[in-house]
Amino acid sequence: MDILGWTLVVLLFAVGMAGAVYPVLPGALAIYGAFFVYGFFFGWSEFGLWFWTIQTAIVVVIFVADYAVSALGVKRFGGGRASVIGSVVGLIVGPFVIPIPFLGLLVGPFAGAVVGELIAGSKPMPAVKAGVGSLVGLLASTVAKFVLQAGMIVVFLVWII
Repeated sequence: MDILGWTLVVLLFAVGMAGAVYPVLPGALAIYGAFFVYGFFFGWSEFGLWFWTIQTAIVVVIFVADYAVSALGVKRFGGGRASVIGSVVGLIVGPFVIPIPFLGLLVGPFAGAVVGELIAGSKPMPAVKAGVGSLVGLLASTVAKFVLQAGMIVVFLVWII
């Protein structure tokens, strides 16, 4: 049973870290779920109020930062509400329309932001600039998620050792 428990924990950690890059995967929630799997298999005695407070706070920061950093990138490059919405739609739809690894993740938000700005009445160059901002925001958000999710795993490992 120990092998099964650790296999599930590690699998959830891997899915969580992949979720930092692929938005269709549950990212931080998979890592958070791994803590529950560990608790069910090995007991809850290692965990306390501080562990759950720290981990929950990190998850909240990840969710807020994910959307805020992406939107900030678009806004910083002159995009408006339409390009932020377009970027989010492109982020979700892009990997399905262009299933080539990472290409759909890059083209989707860029194209979504550009199309959103064009629909809102922007000229082509400012729309492209907003698209570049969506990529900058996406990359910054991905790095932030990756670091924070790795931090969740490190806190877990330090806590149980």
